[in-house]
Amino acid sequence: MVQKEQKLEHSPTLNTVIMVENVLKRADESALSIAELKRRLPKQVNHNTLKVVLQYLEDSNKIAVSLKGITWITNSNANLKRAIAKGLEL
Repeated sequence: MVQKEQKLEHSPTLNTVIMVENVLKRADESALSIAELKRRLPKQVNHNTLKVVLQYLEDSNKIAVSLKGITWITNSNANLKRAIAKGLEL
């Protein structure tokens, strides 16, 4: 049996992923709804493509998705990383 390559219909580009990441990182609120995220994006993004991007960001532990909305949770502070590395585990 010959297997056909499965094509993702809503495959996001790297630019789209970065654009969504930047909007979420810069949000002043603790959580954004999908509707508010769409309004803040500089370009329109297909809803299904946005869902793929959000799933990727959640799987890579960059965002948390809850009933209240989407929250950026990645912290790139070097001091925090050092403190965690040197900290004691309780």
